[in-house]
Amino acid sequence: MSEKSVFKLNGYLGILAAVILIVIAAYIIVLTDFNAVTLAVAVLSGLIGIVALTGLTIVQPNEAKVVTFFGTYIGVIREQGLWLTVPLTMRSTVSLRVVNFNSDKLKVNDLEGNPIEIAAVVVYKVEDSAKATFDVEGYKNFVQIQSETGIRHIASQYAYDHFEKDNEMSLRKNSDEIAAFLAKDLQTRLAVAGVEVIEARIMHLAYSSEIASAMLQRQQAQAVLSARKVIVDGAVGMVKSAIEQLAEQNVVDLDDDKKAQMVNNLMVAIVSDQGTQPVINSGTIH
Repeated sequence: MSEKSVFKLNGYLGILAAVILIVIAAYIIVLTDFNAVTLAVAVLSGLIGIVALTGLTIVQPNEAKVVTFFGTYIGVIREQGLWLTVPLTMRSTVSLRVVNFNSDKLKVNDLEGNPIEIAAVVVYKVEDSAKATFDVEGYKNFVQIQSETGIRHIASQYAYDHFEKDNEMSLRKNSDEIAAFLAKDLQTRLAVAGVEVIEARIMHLAYSSEIASAMLQRQQAQAVLSARKVIVDGAVGMVKSAIEQLAEQNVVDLDDDKKAQMVNNLMVAIVSDQGTQPVINSGTIH
């Protein structure tokens, strides 16, 4: 079921027409001779005027009125203002405003089986008020349940973080890409309710409390190893450059043993966390 426009007239003109019919009925009854014809005309005019007034409805900005006539869906009014539509109809209101939905913190196992806590904010609006009214039972509750289902699904497809595989996507490092995947997944799930997903983004991401301490130590160890690697790479370059410059400028004459000893002393001096004072044997000075 999808949206379609319903018959409507300007509400002020509708009120005017109904009042005129009621006045005509009153005039006939009060100021004319009673007979079967005049009475029928008066009653018919009055009933038409009164029944017409039941078709009046007010539509607020960014709102839609879904109109049903004795259980049959006949259309939607989206334009704001006072309108006269089909009399004796039921009109339910559907908001077309943008809505923020903040999910609860969900405990999910990521791709590697680690328990994590995740929550997201979903920004959406109703695009098709007929689907939101008739195709699902309470579209707001439907959006909430399907959003949490989509968040759980996305969280289980990726690891919280990759410590050894930097080129693979993870929930922590690739937040923009994960947000795009989440929005696409939610749009597929919520299309049946006539809902358009404007944005979906993770707003909370953490390891579950039972493994948070262990994972923090793992992250700290990984950071230390990464820092050490940078230091060692830099130290190797510095030692290599020093030995090459000494050889090119013929400052010292180093055999293999002396070079090995110098490399060892320089690496200790550069890489050590604490200040060191190594004794460097520079060989025979010319």
